[in-house]
Amino acid sequence: MTTSSTTTDHQTIRDWAESRDGHPAKVKGAKDGGILRFDFGEPEDSLEQISWDEFFEIFDGNGLALVYQDETADGKTSRFCKFIDRH
Repeated sequence: MTTSSTTTDHQTIRDWAESRDGHPAKVKGAKDGGILRFDFGEPEDSLEQISWDEFFEIFDGNGLALVYQDETADGKTSRFCKFIDRH
């Protein structure tokens, strides 16, 4: 069985993403400050890499939380994550 966790803690989010070679990014051309994503591995053309400071400014400004999974059902490292409204 897999379990997920939810957090708004900046260090937890950064550590989780970086341990999976994830970089903070936002969707190119998105309105309202940006739609956040993590860019894993090779940069995707649809994403613009941003600084952690900008990432967390958007994250907090939009009242987001991160739902994430540490491991898959078979025990491998998971990259599953989803941004949700924290309220």
